[in-house]
Amino acid sequence: MALVRARSVAEVFRFPNPVNEKVARSVGGLVVLLTVAVLVFRTPWLLWPLAIGFWLRVAFGPRVSPFAVLASRVIAPRLGPARLVPGPPKRFAQAIGATLSTAALVAYYLGAPTAAWVLVGLITVAAFLESVFAICLGCIIFGRLQALGVIPASVCEACNDIRLRRPQPATGSG
Repeated sequence: MALVRARSVAEVFRFPNPVNEKVARSVGGLVVLLTVAVLVFRTPWLLWPLAIGFWLRVAFGPRVSPFAVLASRVIAPRLGPARLVPGPPKRFAQAIGATLSTAALVAYYLGAPTAAWVLVGLITVAAFLESVFAICLGCIIFGRLQALGVIPASVCEACNDIRLRRPQPATGSG
């Protein structure tokens, strides 16, 4: 019985691997829209959905977060076939967003709104790079940490083996 319960808990907190990069980029675009609204209107209550959204994506993948559901069910399917990329770096990137957005919330409510807006600005830059150029800063950091041995290679086999990231050229046997 405990094994069944452990499996169901693990399933609830499962993050997909691989993930559709088009979904990740679409979520990034939605995060840019929200963070720009936060920065333009200096609206502290918008920090809450920003942080909650990141935590939902970290904990549950794209199944619960409103941005991820919208991106995976509405936006990404209209952008063509899925482009699959490893999931662990994307989850790591979401965790960085969760950390920064939570820190922005805490900073704002501790009386340091400028620090909060700077943190939101950092999120905006990272989300913009992801959504427009497919440059995932969290994924780059993940890769560096994995290369340094901080993140074990077993966490993401596709990340530490370049051959698993790209299609292999056909070899001709003559």
